[in-house]
Amino acid sequence: MTKLYTPYKLVLATDLDGTFLEGDHQIKHAFYPELVRLREHILLVYTTGRSIDVVERFCKNGYLPSPHFIIGDHGTHIVDGVNFHPVDDLQNPIIQKWNNGNTILKKLLENEAGIQLQPIDPPYRVAYYYDPDVLQDHTLEKITHAGFDVIQSCDMYLDIVPHGVNKGSTLLKLLNYLDISHEIVVTCGDSLNDLSLFQTGLKSIAVGNSEPKLVTAIKELNNVYHSRLPGLHGIIDGLRFYEKMQMFQL
Repeated sequence: MTKLYTPYKLVLATDLDGTFLEGDHQIKHAFYPELVRLREHILLVYTTGRSIDVVERFCKNGYLPSPHFIIGDHGTHIVDGVNFHPVDDLQNPIIQKWNNGNTILKKLLENEAGIQLQPIDPPYRVAYYYDPDVLQDHTLEKITHAGFDVIQSCDMYLDIVPHGVNKGSTLLKLLNYLDISHEIVVTCGDSLNDLSLFQTGLKSIAVGNSEPKLVTAIKELNNVYHSRLPGLHGIIDGLRFYEKMQMFQL
């Protein structure tokens, strides 16, 4: 594609559950409309473990402001936020790398202890619950030896994704695709599945209700601001820290 000048002053790439969705009605009523008003100046990207269908429903029901892009299913599914169609140049390589891994993995892991399939069937990842007291190292080794990556979070969720694909890697590819400077990007998250966002080196915000294992992991990262405030309050606090709140009328 031809690279075009973009007018954006900020790219806000944020997780949803526990982060952008975490907050009372008052703060959402103040902040969400500002993102709508500033749509031509702030590029909004949702980076979530939720499926595209769920996020689309939230947007169409007015529960969330419509983003410019959605990176769903832990980085494995990317669509635009207007018509929810795949960004083919970014999605197709993920599909090729996945190579219908759903069938392969479910067969490979059908007798493994400590894991249970979640009642969802995302297209380019396999989602399990896991018991940290029962899950065996050899189960994880089976997954990686088969050529896939494992994302664990909250001592509960185990997601299997294409090798090298996660929220952070897909966000970086999107920024490159749009020819957007990394200097104007801020990422936000609260759980260990957001660590890949923070490992990009982009300015980042870990909100105050972050998972303890994420808090431990970010201690070595000097690009992450750890807010004391939870959820949406933490995002706003972090944007103030990075001097990105001048546009907002709050």
